[in-house]
Amino acid sequence: MAVIIISTIVIVLDLVSKYIIESQTALQNVEIIPGFFSLTFAKNTGMAWSMLSGKQAFLSIVSAAAIGVMIYCVLKKDCSKLMKIALALMIGGAAGNLFDRLFLGYVRDFLDFIIFGYDFPIFNIADSALTIGVILLFIVSMKEEKKNV
Repeated sequence: MAVIIISTIVIVLDLVSKYIIESQTALQNVEIIPGFFSLTFAKNTGMAWSMLSGKQAFLSIVSAAAIGVMIYCVLKKDCSKLMKIALALMIGGAAGNLFDRLFLGYVRDFLDFIIFGYDFPIFNIADSALTIGVILLFIVSMKEEKKNV
């Protein structure tokens, strides 16, 4: 049940935030913290760092398959609570971006950071959830591996 709730919250926050930024022209290019954080609306036809740009069908199939595998793991595998949270974040993030790919042909990104002079690629809430989920999954896997040694 928690997996459904977490995934749904991620999807709703992601899609609502993307809609607000895309529909409000005044929010599409706003410097929030000078030299550090801006809202910068961008249409990404690829994945992270715009890799595989224009390969929407391939990226959609991979995303859908990954979501399926993660749901299977949650349902069939004896997972810890932390593992389920990690997978829920990843499912929600992947689903939010998959929605954009399927219905718009691109992913809407808008969070733009400059970190130590590096203009980090623009991303969205789904990307953030995916990243946090992957990091959490890595931590859980390392803890479980350490326990089994």
